[in-house]
Amino acid sequence: MQSILRHYTFSFVFMAVCLALAAWYGLESTGTLGGMAQLLWIVFVLSILEISLSFDNAVVNASVLKQMDEVWQRRFLTWGIAFAVFGMRIVFPLAIVAIAADVGPVQAVDLSLNNPAEYERIVSSAHVGIAGFGGAFLAMVGLKFFFDRDKDVHWIAAIEAQLSKFAALPAAEIALLLLALWGISSLLPAADALTFLVAGILGLVTFIAVEGLNTILEISEEKKRLAGAAVRSGLGGFLYLNVLDASFSFDGVIGAFALSNNMVVIALGLSIGAMFVRSMTIHLVRQGTLAQYRYLEHGAFWAIIALGAIMLLSARWHIPETITGVIGAVMIGLSLWWSVRFNKRNPDVSETSPATH
Repeated sequence: MQSILRHYTFSFVFMAVCLALAAWYGLESTGTLGGMAQLLWIVFVLSILEISLSFDNAVVNASVLKQMDEVWQRRFLTWGIAFAVFGMRIVFPLAIVAIAADVGPVQAVDLSLNNPAEYERIVSSAHVGIAGFGGAFLAMVGLKFFFDRDKDVHWIAAIEAQLSKFAALPAAEIALLLLALWGISSLLPAADALTFLVAGILGLVTFIAVEGLNTILEISEEKKRLAGAAVRSGLGGFLYLNVLDASFSFDGVIGAFALSNNMVVIALGLSIGAMFVRSMTIHLVRQGTLAQYRYLEHGAFWAIIALGAIMLLSARWHIPETITGVIGAVMIGLSLWWSVRFNKRNPDVSETSPATH
């Protein structure tokens, strides 16, 4: 209980502030207690939706953060969460409207507050491109974890061991993703197909660019260490985590319109969820949970592959957000249970991180 209070106190305080703002906004905008209660309920449900969709995000964040020094950990957990809450939950939808409707930022804000139905229509019309970019990036994140020749701990061994062998083929995961993009685009109208393909390729290029930058920084640091300089940087990981968070948030932002088309309501609900994801990330890093539970990281990356696939397929078919959340929860729940079972059967095995063994 003390551990929970220590890691989640700020998130609960943040939630209380957001709910108070939602109550005030609901009372001001509707003028009735019933309207206020309904708005509060939507904000609460949105926060739960965001948390359920993003637990795998917290696990992956923790797997990257544990390899970064404390300075860059703090930078991500402060600047990164500001980007996640303010940038992706508020600025991102407004930017879509401004670009799609060819209006300025002030007009986009006015549209979101005074004509929410049109605001929702414009944001939703960009779904094909968002699905292509976000789905491609997330799919590459998941595939890269399993297409690794050095990976010798396998949860679903029948599949993961074979994927590790295929890692000997250069860019096998890229070829697999490009085939998926081509296959799905062939099911779309010509205009949407082009948008989907371009967005998907940009998502792939973004992943390669971030990975490349991270490699360059690691090589530079290694050279400085060999020269006797003490260097500890996390810039590559910082950029990677922010792009990853952005890709995760695409699904939540678009899915939120199923519950409300009010920008204020969506921003409050999703921000609460994003703050709890931050707390979960800190908890996982500080408690060393990934080392204690051997297959937890595997479950998170399978959930990411599932989310990436769902985002790609959503360009053609509507897939309820509930399904996405359930799949992620099931994968992580099963991997956690499998880890507990392994620990009971192998009490003498030293606790190691699945990401590095």
